[in-house]
Amino acid sequence: MDVHRVPRWVMIATIEAVGAPVLVVVDEVPFEPTAPELLARLRLEPGSQYAPEVEALLAAARRIARPRAAYRVGFVRECRDELVVLSTRAPRDRGRAGGSARASGRAGLASAGARSAGTTAESASPREARFASRVLAANLGQTQLAFAYVATCGRELDSLAPAPGDVFAQFVVETIKEMALWAALTHLYQHLSATYHLGALASMNPGSGEARVWPIEQQRQLFAFLGNVESAVGVVLTESCLMVPNKSVSGIFFPSEEGFENCHLCRQERCPNRRAPFDEALWARLFPSGG
Repeated sequence: MDVHRVPRWVMIATIEAVGAPVLVVVDEVPFEPTAPELLARLRLEPGSQYAPEVEALLAAARRIARPRAAYRVGFVRECRDELVVLSTRAPRDRGRAGGSARASGRAGLASAGARSAGTTAESASPREARFASRVLAANLGQTQLAFAYVATCGRELDSLAPAPGDVFAQFVVETIKEMALWAALTHLYQHLSATYHLGALASMNPGSGEARVWPIEQQRQLFAFLGNVESAVGVVLTESCLMVPNKSVSGIFFPSEEGFENCHLCRQERCPNRRAPFDEALWARLFPSGG
């Protein structure tokens, strides 16, 4: 389904029905990695001498892991040049919506496999965020909805901290945390697509790719728009705009049939997490002055 053809009143009514745009927590994330999967990520053979240690750490992680995510729906109120304004206030010209799809917020979220983390006072107060990014403006220029989010491996996995100097065990734990983060991201993607009747989604993340694409400092606006993320999912934004737990990611999901990857605008060729090649033509189109 091409999400751009979904009438706006349908999308707004759906949002009202599931109780958004409060801060929504998605915490029923399946996480059942197997030893062969982990060993493959570590580039180890099943019969490796390190396999028993890896399997023991994985078993401990599976007992305590709680990957999760939180998001808030934003309406694109303004989008031009390098400016994007997101608001939780729905557009006034709602057409046929008129409350016809209203349902209990808690019941709607429960049916979507999520829960609200917002208080009544918070829900009644509209939020707005202003971002400065030419690329974000280009990506959101053809859509009406955006989903600000944070996903994390969860603080629980920090309790697996190996003994100081045990570099291998630390590497294993960090790899497990990455797997937990990707489980949370995948589940969030599926939740958004199914709950809001969307097609394909793409994502942008502050600080990912070249600095001028979307500066990491704009994490502050993103977290302010989301609300009390620490209480909801345990993620803290530091003064340097990094996140704790370290295997956490924040950004904006948006409908996109064409697709977009931060990697398209990143020149770090040896990045281990690269998912797409650098797109010279896209860079030239977005930044005609070079750089």
